[in-house]
Amino acid sequence: MTIDAPRTTAGGLPLEPWYVGPDESGERPGEYPFTRGVHPTMYRGRTWTMRQYAGYATAEESNRRYRFLLDGGQTGLSVAFDLPTQLGLDPDDPLAEGEVGRVGVSIASVEDMAALFEGIPIDRVSVSMTINATAAILLAYHVAVAIERGIDPGLLSGTIQNDILKEYVARGTQAYPPRPSLGLVTGTIAYAARHLPRWNPISISGYHLREAGATAVQEVAFTLANGLEYARAAVAAGLVIDDFAPRLSFFFACHNDFFEEIAKFRAARRLWAGLMRDRLGATRPESWKLRFHTQTAGSALAAQEAPNNVVRVAIQAMAAVLGGTQSLHCNAMDEALALPTEATARLALRTQQVIAYESGVTGVADPLGGSWFVEKLTDDLAGAAARLIDEVERVGGALRAVETGYYARQIEESAYRHQQAVDAGTRTIVGVNRFVSGDEGSGVPDLMRVDASVGARQSGRLARLRATRDARRVAACLEVVREAARASIEAPGTPRMMEALVEGALARATTGELAGAMRDVFGSYRDGGAG
Repeated sequence: MTIDAPRTTAGGLPLEPWYVGPDESGERPGEYPFTRGVHPTMYRGRTWTMRQYAGYATAEESNRRYRFLLDGGQTGLSVAFDLPTQLGLDPDDPLAEGEVGRVGVSIASVEDMAALFEGIPIDRVSVSMTINATAAILLAYHVAVAIERGIDPGLLSGTIQNDILKEYVARGTQAYPPRPSLGLVTGTIAYAARHLPRWNPISISGYHLREAGATAVQEVAFTLANGLEYARAAVAAGLVIDDFAPRLSFFFACHNDFFEEIAKFRAARRLWAGLMRDRLGATRPESWKLRFHTQTAGSALAAQEAPNNVVRVAIQAMAAVLGGTQSLHCNAMDEALALPTEATARLALRTQQVIAYESGVTGVADPLGGSWFVEKLTDDLAGAAARLIDEVERVGGALRAVETGYYARQIEESAYRHQQAVDAGTRTIVGVNRFVSGDEGSGVPDLMRVDASVGARQSGRLARLRATRDARRVAACLEVVREAARASIEAPGTPRMMEALVEGALARATTGELAGAMRDVFGSYRDGGAG
């Protein structure tokens, strides 16, 4: 969404697109190494994408929430999937019992995906999907929906998270062992480079590392180290760095330390630009730019005195904007207790809109650039993160850091130190360990509850699908998926896997069946290894 950004203050004082020192020296926004932003005028030309993360129960119920948010002014979609979908389990799998539709939407087939976006122009609205182990399957469903609607898949825009390395460290929704999983990610990048020019095939996530307890420095360092691993794997598979690097995207958390978070984003851009140009040899300026989505910090939300979370989220969202994010999700105040209601989801969206249209911060690119404090903090954070990236390289790179437990140990130690400070009262959490009212339920709205019948309803839908589809066609497609999986082990980075999954999606193969076919070849991941 383009805007005519204000070029004066509210009182009529003129504003330049950016500011530099009195001698006109210094880096400008949109210039290498992009410390000050990836675009010359930043939000004066276009606001960040307001992309509220949502999804629960069935595709139809989530579709209603998406329409509600779009009608309220949201400018992009962000899909939350339930745990069975994330793990590659069908709703009628015994392991899925009690989890269907609880923390996200249940998507078991391309028909669910079509219902999820019913009435939404997917060739004009960008879609982000927080999905990792089964990311290739969900992207295949999205491509299949476009094909069946007569839409050129090349017009699809959006992102799949598809960052499997951090799953072994911070989230735990991995399905396969790390090495074949990395090959699957690489194949998705290759497919997108060939067929989906407007699609980001990976969103390299520091958010979940931070939620697990990483510091700001660790979040930057480990995320960019993971980015190096993915980029090198793609190059090793035969891709040219400048053919895919411009579509690599990132995902960061934003916590309460206002200036540290702003400095973190500025440092991350600077570091990534140098890594891409100097270590990986990318030559296109677009390849050097770190583009990122931000989510306010879920781990910073408190169940006690939940309305305080509105203030926390506003501070975090403002820091993300001042740090130059391209996309933003604001958490709802009740998310420490349940999924957001319509009312709290609307308030979270309004937080973004007030910042964008009332605060005046969009009138100048990098408005805190030149601050002695912010510039020094940016330098310090970039230096510390660079040293930690080098340490990961000495371990053998991000994949080895996952396999040896290096990441996990570092993050666990940071999380422990944080909790010690909270417990000792040396780190204040308002309403939790200081200024406690004694009324823990104060201001908590009515909570959203997911209907317990959703599992049975989804299982019934799946039974009807299996009864009406061409079973022979499905079986043939699943065998092609197995063949493609074997090929991806021998030659990581082949787009054949995505091509096979799209055909399987069109044949009405289910999420569990497609994931199961890959599991037959890759094996499963259990407690640190294949099982």
